[in-house]
Amino acid sequence: MMEWQVIDEKIKRWMFEAREMILASFDTKLDINTKSNRNDLVTNMDKKIEKFYIDHIHESFPDAKIMGEESEKDALQDADGLFLVIDPIDGTMNFVKQQDNFASMIAVYQNHQPILGYILDIRNNKLYWGGKSIGVYCNFKRLKAPQDLTLRDGLLGAGLPMILNDEYHFQEIAREASGVRMYGSAGIEFINVLTGKTLGYVSRLHAWDYAAGKILAEELGLVVQAIDGTDIDVLSSKVVLVSTRSANEKINQIINA
Repeated sequence: MMEWQVIDEKIKRWMFEAREMILASFDTKLDINTKSNRNDLVTNMDKKIEKFYIDHIHESFPDAKIMGEESEKDALQDADGLFLVIDPIDGTMNFVKQQDNFASMIAVYQNHQPILGYILDIRNNKLYWGGKSIGVYCNFKRLKAPQDLTLRDGLLGAGLPMILNDEYHFQEIAREASGVRMYGSAGIEFINVLTGKTLGYVSRLHAWDYAAGKILAEELGLVVQAIDGTDIDVLSSKVVLVSTRSANEKINQIINA
C-alpha cells in the first residue's frame, strides 16, 4: 500500500522548487519552439521542469509510470500501478507572452483510480491540491464546494475554437451564459471553476490538461464529462466539460437538442 502522505509531501516540495526555477527564468532568454502550429509553443523551461519532475519521480518511485506533455507519453500502453500525469507549464503561450496566467500540474493515479491532484498557480503562489475523501485545499485552506450556479447565472470558461467553430452549439451556450472568459490555461480555468469564479469550462484537452483538475473538481461535487458521451480515460484526449451540476444539465440540453 502506497504511503500517500509521503508522495503528497514530495510532490508539494517538488512543485514549489519548480516554481522558483520558473520565476528565475523570467530574467533569461527563452529557447522557444513550435509543435503542432505557431500557437502551440514549447520552451526550454517546459522541458527542464518536466525533466526535473520525472527525475525526482523515478528516484523516489522507480516503478511509477509517467505521462508527461513533452516526453514519455508515446510509449505508454496502460495506466496500471502508480501512474503520474504531469504538465510542467500549462499555458506556455501565457508564460511566454505575459509571464502570468499559467500553472504547473501533477495528477496521481493508482491502478486507474484517481488519488491526488495538484494545480500550482505559479504567479500567485497558490497550490490547489487534494483528492478523494480528503477534500480540496488552496495551500492550507480547505475549499468549500462552489455554488451550484445555473448556466444563465454565471460566467463560462471556454477554449477559443469551441466558440469560433460553434462546436457542439457552444455559441448558443455562450449566449445563454452571463458571459464567456478565456484564460489560455486549462489549469487556471479549472482553478476558476473550483473557486466559483466561473460555473464551468470547456475545451479540447489532453490528459495532462485535465487529469489533476478532474480529481479536484469531482471531490468538490462538480461534474466532469467528455462532451461526446464517452468515458474519460487518462490516456486519451477529449472535449472536456467541467461545470456545476445545474449548468451541466442545461449545457447538455443544448448540445443534444
